[in-house]
Amino acid sequence: MKKFLTGNEAVARGAYESGVTYAAAYPGTPSTEILENIALYKEDIVAEWAPNEKVALESAFGASIAGARSLAAMKHVGVNVAADPLFTLGYTGVTGGLVLVSADDPGCHSSQNEQDNRYYAKFAKMACIEPSDSQESLDFVKEAYRISEEFDVAVLFRMTTRVCHSKGLVEEGVREEFEIIPYVKQPKKYIVAPANARLLHPVVEDRLKKLEAYSNNTFLNRIEWNDSKIGIVTSGVAYTYAKEVFGDNANYLKIGFSYPLPMDKIKEFAGRVETLYVIEELEPFMEEQMKVNGIQCIGKDKIPNVGELNPDIIAHALLGKEIETVKVDESKIVGRPPTLCAGCPHRGFFYQLSKKKNVMITGDIGCYTLGSAEPLNAIDTVICMGASISMGHGAQKAFAKNGVDIRVVSVIGDSTFMHTGINSLIDVAYNKGNTVNVILDNRITAMTGHQQNPGTGFTVQGEPTNQINFENLVEAIGIKHVVTVNPLKLDEVDKALEDAFNFDGPSVIITRWPCALKKYSQQDIEEFGPISSKCHVVEDKCKGCRICTKTGCPSISFDVTKKKAFIDPNQCVGCEVCLQSCPFDAIEKVGEK
Repeated sequence: MKKFLTGNEAVARGAYESGVTYAAAYPGTPSTEILENIALYKEDIVAEWAPNEKVALESAFGASIAGARSLAAMKHVGVNVAADPLFTLGYTGVTGGLVLVSADDPGCHSSQNEQDNRYYAKFAKMACIEPSDSQESLDFVKEAYRISEEFDVAVLFRMTTRVCHSKGLVEEGVREEFEIIPYVKQPKKYIVAPANARLLHPVVEDRLKKLEAYSNNTFLNRIEWNDSKIGIVTSGVAYTYAKEVFGDNANYLKIGFSYPLPMDKIKEFAGRVETLYVIEELEPFMEEQMKVNGIQCIGKDKIPNVGELNPDIIAHALLGKEIETVKVDESKIVGRPPTLCAGCPHRGFFYQLSKKKNVMITGDIGCYTLGSAEPLNAIDTVICMGASISMGHGAQKAFAKNGVDIRVVSVIGDSTFMHTGINSLIDVAYNKGNTVNVILDNRITAMTGHQQNPGTGFTVQGEPTNQINFENLVEAIGIKHVVTVNPLKLDEVDKALEDAFNFDGPSVIITRWPCALKKYSQQDIEEFGPISSKCHVVEDKCKGCRICTKTGCPSISFDVTKKKAFIDPNQCVGCEVCLQSCPFDAIEKVGEK
């Protein structure tokens, strides 16, 4: 049976057909839909959102040691978080097959960098597989489990945004059940104390030699001969781009098993062509290894290692061709930067925070990152998950030591706080910090598409579960000053900030209101009630001061002819932040809450 699937959906199907028992992930674009689709197979697979990627990989590793086939999925920067167990399981190997899906993001579509995670496979001495389309995403996952168990190795399954989210026809198969491998204690394999680690390292090097021999013979690496003097070594979605540019005017060595590389096969291929190109996305991962092995080739000296590739870039770089496209007058294109949604509970908080003077604001990864944009300008730094609290702590200590009178506010989302923010807050409490720490609890993991988390009360497979109480948690850590506010009530927010600024010691403000796009659960309705009102501008009262537009709400615009503000009723959700901001009472509610 054939279906039209994204690469992520195909990976999920491949895991199902491979007999996977356990899967864990932390949501992050472009990987999120992998676990969401695995979770649909409730009868066969246990699927779980983990608090972070390290926990996800460790949980999958535990399932592997127990003898089951398992999978962990995350975006590329998530592998940084999971690197600690990753490098050690590169030494230990596995029991049940273990696949780690790394969804890389060339072009930084939704990420703070565009790192090439094939280097993780080389660094951690494990196998690496790269599909180029949805069908390969399914088929290669099944082969990855066979490789994992045959060679006693974890497999890094490298996807990219374009493969994750593009759709293609996929022929599905049936699930092949695998009996769990009987558990046997193996202390010399899985207790990686120094004495055992030293013995494991030579085993790893021997394993890599066997994997390279496999790489030279597997169907994952295939040659396509055409009547041409040009040869192209390529992998992943870059293969499809190369085919679009060169067609039958080149020979192809398509690499699907990219570590260890099939060096003998590459040498044979190189010896039969006059010009050899290496077309790969981001870093010269294959090119560097080929040149070390004496293979002359053209790669990143012509093809950029910045941003996402496409056929136009390749045609221009290698053939000097400009592909004709529809011409547009860029001077007429209106910039549409992302913004917090109408009714976003973060807006009221940031609007009040933006009024504070002499403040440094350390931010984090989430929807609330947009608090840094105009007109709010209420975030100064965003580096990585969980960094806001620890960076803020360090900054406040430095200011205090040097007599600088600046107060630090650290802002973090609910899911991100549980990801790595908890450790940072423990550091603040333990080392007697003096920062204002704000947990923006919008009752869901919003940025990646409304995934459940330990604070929502539900699992990824829809089961009710324990719900984290943030107040109790931070008090247990040692925070004495804790307050929860409705971020849509500006007076509440302002008082909470002032009280925290005046408190001598670390404080936590929890803003609690659902994401404006969230489908309310029954408990949401009971706690927050439905919002049915909207806001509108009374033109006779409007003075044209534009203060309401400084809230940054996309439903508010300003009519330069009338010199009056206007609220689009189709976007407004009645959060009332603009109403509270207006000094002339020119904004009123329509309907009842």
